[in-house]
Formats: sequence, C-alpha cells, structure tokens
Amino acid sequence: MVIIATDSAADFELQELKEMNITCLPMSVSFGDQVFLENISITKEEFFEKIETAPSFPKTSQPSPAMFEDLFEKARINGDEIVYIPLSSGISGDYQTAVAIKDTFDYDKIYIIDSLTCTGGQRLLVEEAVRMREAGADGKTIAEEMERLTKKTVIYTVMDTLEYLYKNGRMSNRSYYIANLGRIKPIMHCSYDLSGGKAIVIAKPFGMARAMRYVTDRLKAEPPDPRHPIYVMYSYDRDNAIKLAERIRKAGFVIEDRQIVPVGAVVGAHVGRNACAISYIKA
Repeated sequence: MVIIATDSAADFELQELKEMNITCLPMSVSFGDQVFLENISITKEEFFEKIETAPSFPKTSQPSPAMFEDLFEKARINGDEIVYIPLSSGISGDYQTAVAIKDTFDYDKIYIIDSLTCTGGQRLLVEEAVRMREAGADGKTIAEEMERLTKKTVIYTVMDTLEYLYKNGRMSNRSYYIANLGRIKPIMHCSYDLSGGKAIVIAKPFGMARAMRYVTDRLKAEPPDPRHPIYVMYSYDRDNAIKLAERIRKAGFVIEDRQIVPVGAVVGAHVGRNACAISYIKA
C-alpha cells in the first residue's frame, strides 16, 4: 500500500482527507498557554475569530517528532510505502524534521518531498499523488513525479491587511504606517524559480483592484498546465477570492466554485484576514 501524507498547511477539509484516503499530520497553533491542533481542535473560522480578541499573537508549530515516528513505524511494520509532502522547507522546519527522523529508520520505502510551496500548492501536489496511487503507481514513481512538479508549482497571495505581519514582527512600525497610508496590498510569491520555496514580497501595488490585476496578468504570462486545476484561496472572508476568481474567468480560465477554498491557521497567521491567492502548476 502507498500512503500519501501531508501536513495541515495543505488546507484540506477533514471530509476531503477521508474521501481521498490522505494521512494528515496536524500542525499546532498556540495562543499563550492554549495549544490547538489545526483543523482538529480549532477550525479555520474559529482561528480567525479568536485572533481578533486574543491578548497575545498566536504562534504556529510543525507536527511533533512523535507523529513522524508513529507514521513511519506503522509503515515499516505493515510494509507500506509513504510519500510525505509537507509545507515548504523555506517556510517551516517540517521537511527537515521528517528527513531527520526518516534517517533513524532502517527502511527505504519512505519518500519525503520538499513541496517548495504551501496551502493550495501543496494541495495540488497531494491530489496528483493520490491520482497516481489510484492509477497503480508505486511510491518511488510518485515521489519522482512530485519532485518534478514542485519546480512548476506557484502561488501568488494578495494581502488585504498588514496587521498580522506587523504583529508577528515581520514588519517595522514605520513600514506598517507607510503601507497603510498608501493602501498598499503586498503580493507574496512562493515558487522554486523565484524564491526557492520561500515566501517573498514581489510587488506592492496600490489597492486591491490593481493587486488582482497583477496576479491575473502573471497567470496569463505563465499559463497553467490544463491537466491540473487552478485554486483560488482565501482567508476567512470569501469576497476578495470571489472577485479574483471572476477576473480569472474573464481572462479565459476555468474556476469552479469547488476551486475556491479557505486557508487555515498556519498560513492565516501570516497573511491575515481577507487575503486571496491563486495556486497552480505551470505548463
């Protein structure tokens, strides 16, 4: 059996994980002394509601080493293969931890893939891995294809608020003030080509309409592989995502309602409320 596994930063819903037979290791989010497992003891909606009233800004953490040990040990006992596709190594230590624990096991059927992406990008890779498994591919074949696709997966995120970047110490007081005054909507990008899997700001347009136009133009300049869907992601409120999806449709691309999906705590703690994003695999 081939086990397809990921972490909760891939932003699958619990029912989707069950339907596709995906193993998901939850990441944690802590508000002071309160610790929650993403999508298990705190929902996406509850996270964004709680962050508005919590006295301290939340911290997110990768799955515990014990989770990896348990997953790998069960696979070894059962003779299963594992393809694990975590959050990008440029964003989290999840990948490095999984590799380190794998190296303590005398078992060569564990494949750890650095996704070089997050949220919808991870989702695309995991869905393709599941499709290949259902078509009869073994773990090694799936892992090789994942390594190829990670270099073609991109994500563009339009941030509506800079409050979260400011609160978690990623933006100075002066930069925060100037950006708010100018209604700047930073666009973050994550890909193998431009950032090596790190989340970087690549544009600072004025206003949401210009930001959405920029993202749509990038999609046209680097067209997607039609064999894979385009995902439009959003944090808490769908309004901006719906507007972005409509722009993309007018540009000639297909976006079904099921392709508009919410992000959770791991990504939401950085991009804030009302962000919208696109993720896709380049042709």
